[in-house]
Amino acid sequence: MSPESANEAAGGSGFRTLDDVDVAGKRVLLRVDLNVPMADGEILDRTRITRMLPTVLEIADKGGKVILLSHFGRPKNGPDAENSLEPVAIAIERELGRTVTFVDDCIGPQAETAVAAMADGDIVLLENTRFHAGETKNDPKLVADMARLGDLYVNDAFSAAHRAHASTEGLAHKLPAYAGRSMEAELHHLSLALSNPTRPLAAIVGGAKVSSKLDLLGNLMKKVDILIIGGGMANTFLYAQGRSVGISLCEKEMADTARKIMADAAAAKCEIVLPVDAVVAAKFAAGAEADDADVDAIPDDKMILDIGPQSIARVEAILQSVKTLVWNGPFGAFEIEPFDRGTVRIAQAAAALTKAGKLVTVAGGGDTVSALNGAGVTDEFTYLSTAGGAFLEWLEGKVLPGVEALRAS
Repeated sequence: MSPESANEAAGGSGFRTLDDVDVAGKRVLLRVDLNVPMADGEILDRTRITRMLPTVLEIADKGGKVILLSHFGRPKNGPDAENSLEPVAIAIERELGRTVTFVDDCIGPQAETAVAAMADGDIVLLENTRFHAGETKNDPKLVADMARLGDLYVNDAFSAAHRAHASTEGLAHKLPAYAGRSMEAELHHLSLALSNPTRPLAAIVGGAKVSSKLDLLGNLMKKVDILIIGGGMANTFLYAQGRSVGISLCEKEMADTARKIMADAAAAKCEIVLPVDAVVAAKFAAGAEADDADVDAIPDDKMILDIGPQSIARVEAILQSVKTLVWNGPFGAFEIEPFDRGTVRIAQAAAALTKAGKLVTVAGGGDTVSALNGAGVTDEFTYLSTAGGAFLEWLEGKVLPGVEALRAS
């Protein structure tokens, strides 16, 4: 792949990638995200590990010395066993089928000795970068100490790119910097979704509160043709239209804001789609008796916990008419049946259209990933981002420091 096509694949904005550098014989500081969920020493979800493997293997197979950097958890007072990356090194070894040497620090004599002993193709994992307070402060001294260990810097951790930390942003200004394959794929698919989409473009935005997604809604209404609102936040919009929502989760104090969002969307020629019916119950609990109700007839003693069959059919029809879909947030209280039905049905419809080559689907966010896992369609979407906060900030139109630092000057 030429530098030009590599840049196009990485979002068309001049990002340097592994196609632009010879790593043979070089010490490569590779920033990955190994902040994986763990219980009793066992990793519960290996997605972030598996996504970094192509970059690790490519650098190692080309004769580079792979020096892995990552944070883990939120240590408060320096090193502690609970937040050590040592158990993760074992998991990486299993996935790679290669030796991964773990080092008890990410700077200093131990790290320098371990790196000096590396042969071409070796892989080393350095200890949690957040064991040093300077990591989150982007401290120049910590950046310099880390930089001494490498000749090149590769960032493959889009999920940490919204933080201007020493290992995510500082190093990119100290060493020649490149996007890893996972970062490259993320930038490419996010570009497909919002920067250069095939239209019509729709977005699904769910979640509990309008107040937590004001920036997201404000940015999306300028970008998309259709904005489909679900989850608890849809209740606030229904209330703002003068409808009763019973005892549903609802930010009544945000009614004026919701009305302004709808007016601004209309001015931007963005169609807002709200539920026309809902699944209601007297309480949110497994086995609770649930009924369908029109949004104009929500009982005073019940709460909206999912969209109803008419709303599902309406969204399915919209998906048939659009070419690109961005998804963040479930339609209902998907954790408990039957309130997962709306999210599952629409996820399956989107997946079928994707499989048929009729729709580009890009989804992300913690609850969204969980909901799509529950629907059994995560492998059928065009791209599923595990980035969490970085994905959300990108949807909000914010600059991500770890990404901007990789732009070719």
